[in-house]
Amino acid sequence: MNTVDAVLRRSLLALSGSARIKALALRLPLTAAVVSRFVPGETVEECLAAVRALAADGLRASIDFLGEDTTSPEQAAAVRDAYLGVLARLADEGLADTAEVSIKLTALGLGLPGGRDLALAHAREICAAAAAAGTTVTVDAEDHTTTDTTLGILAELRRDHPDAGGVVQAYLHRTLDDCSLLAGPGSRVRLCKGAYNEPVEVAHQSREEVSASYVACARILLAGDGYPMLATHDPEMIAAVGELAAQHGRDPGSYEYQMLYGIRADEQRRLAAGGQTVRIYVPFGTDWWGYFIRRLAERPANVAFFLRALIGR
Repeated sequence: MNTVDAVLRRSLLALSGSARIKALALRLPLTAAVVSRFVPGETVEECLAAVRALAADGLRASIDFLGEDTTSPEQAAAVRDAYLGVLARLADEGLADTAEVSIKLTALGLGLPGGRDLALAHAREICAAAAAAGTTVTVDAEDHTTTDTTLGILAELRRDHPDAGGVVQAYLHRTLDDCSLLAGPGSRVRLCKGAYNEPVEVAHQSREEVSASYVACARILLAGDGYPMLATHDPEMIAAVGELAAQHGRDPGSYEYQMLYGIRADEQRRLAAGGQTVRIYVPFGTDWWGYFIRRLAERPANVAFFLRALIGR
């Protein structure tokens, strides 16, 4: 990542937490193409239509109901209810074998007073509903201030739901150690590079450092006894994962690639056509701002796309 790109990324990530800029953006005449590039819709119906289309291409899905700014217990309960509704629909429509859900603990109330117990209770209900539907839950990573609590809640969930998945972020200095702890039998772990604006004290800053950490973490997970879920769009990382999987005798199906909805769709289909398990992160809902800005920050070309759509070209 060159200096200009790094500055742009930090600036965009700073915007993701700005209530003033968010309010301004929501008033702008954004075209449908801007949001639909990364978020297939605001409703469950639109989300499930995207899941069906992905399944037709041999791709699995992990559904995320967007929302990170939960400010009341009532809002946290509404997020829980949204997930319960999604899981019921997956079961009713025979999609549970191709789609799971991803949850953010802050959306379930983690940041509220008494939030740990509240988020854990909601997450347990979602995991129970997923088990009844015949699918799984992955607990998303968020910024570094939530990592210890998130991994602690994951450990509690896995007592009753051992297939509950967790997420680690390669740019954090701590993640090599976390991978070693999480790579045991039955553990489902998503490894991503990381998309929050983290300080140098806790996170690698350069593209080279993050990539090196990603490969080192992937090596630990693929050498372990769990089920690694390697989330990346980087061609170098995709190739490295393939090489590491071969070195450790991993057959397709004993791990999976993960990518985001709307990014490198041709590569998603290429990997699936080659026999790889590929899962696509499918977000939906009205609270798209933070998610959308992080997608812009990940790749400068996304900013150009956003600007072209904004001015109607």
